[in-house]
Amino acid sequence: MESSQSKYYLTAKKFWKTVVDIEKTADTSQLQQQIEFHKRLLNIFQAGSFYYLVFNMYTGEVELISEECENLIGYKPDELSIPFLMERIHPDDKPYFLNFEYKVVAFFKSLPYEKIKSYKVQYDFRFKRKDGHYIRILHQAIQIDYDENNFYRTLSLHTDISHIKQEGKPCFSLIGLDDEPSFFNIQLDQAFTKSYDIFTRREREILKCIVEGKMSKSIADELCISLHTVNSHRKNILAKAGVKTPVDLIAKAIKEGWL
Repeated sequence: MESSQSKYYLTAKKFWKTVVDIEKTADTSQLQQQIEFHKRLLNIFQAGSFYYLVFNMYTGEVELISEECENLIGYKPDELSIPFLMERIHPDDKPYFLNFEYKVVAFFKSLPYEKIKSYKVQYDFRFKRKDGHYIRILHQAIQIDYDENNFYRTLSLHTDISHIKQEGKPCFSLIGLDDEPSFFNIQLDQAFTKSYDIFTRREREILKCIVEGKMSKSIADELCISLHTVNSHRKNILAKAGVKTPVDLIAKAIKEGWL
């Protein structure tokens, strides 16, 4: 009889194998260059403590993982593997995880080749730390190694958002970059339907900074705009989101998958 670990891992691995049929090798220096390039290019937001990892879709294993994982989840990089990580996902969230990954595979296989670089995957789940306590992880992923026939590697960021989202079902979104349409808060039985983006591109940039805890002066300096402009945008963002405080805004942004 299969353990829950092997059952969930083997099921997930079948999903991932549907998008790659050959193995592609890469040395550590190449992967590090890809990581730094994509982190700068996509500017993935960080709303709390985080670590990153590179996942090989052919082998179904982690190739690289940053040392920050020990501070966040209590385990050292050499202790971690995909089966090990999956076993520590909350039992109630594992079905969501598998369904989300299935939708990710279906979505990226449907995209034209030139659009792949313009999408980020985002969903959350509860994860058991080494000390036995559950935290809520925001999983963000982008494709960093692919060609017209196969997907080979993804770069994922795992961020602790326990201080933002304490309860509720996992939320899944596909975020369009470079003005591509987004698909927010996708339901498991829902087809991919473009979501109306209530924010302008500049408002989205400022919303990202707010979620990261940056003050208006810092946002103004970073985006090279006036403090007055930032404050005007902040008011508009709060109004569009239907909330009154930055704390409520951050919570809703995470819950709705706006980032």
